[in-house]
Amino acid sequence: MSKVIVSGTVIRGHQVASGAALDDRFPEGTLKMQLPIFRERGLDLSVFHLATLNVSFEDGRPGLGEPAHTFRDVKWHPTEPAEDFSFFPCRIREPETDDFVEALIYFPHPETKPEHEQPEDVLEVLAMRKLAGLEYGVAVDLEYKLHA
Repeated sequence: MSKVIVSGTVIRGHQVASGAALDDRFPEGTLKMQLPIFRERGLDLSVFHLATLNVSFEDGRPGLGEPAHTFRDVKWHPTEPAEDFSFFPCRIREPETDDFVEALIYFPHPETKPEHEQPEDVLEVLAMRKLAGLEYGVAVDLEYKLHA
């Protein structure tokens, strides 16, 4: 396996993961609603800051290799259709401290996502904590392993 570091820019997302979008269907955010389902399937997301960072890559979404977790047919909402999700371990460099923070790439499969699609050049990242110095337009580095 080889490590890869890719640079991208933090952009504004749909804000439904965190609940900041004030969508009545997801009053506390989609991630909070998904927590128990992923926990039942073997992935505890409660240790992460429950908001995704949307990172755009100038040259398009980078290749990711094999996910650590893939969950199919996840019915996490009473009226929304089931989705498929994959998670890739990574680290994200905190802009203010320059330290790497453990994280996951949160990847709802586009073919099963009913709305709030991401552009082809964007990855969503869950960090272990809220990152200092983070704002829209700031450059960040993601580090992850590619399977050889």
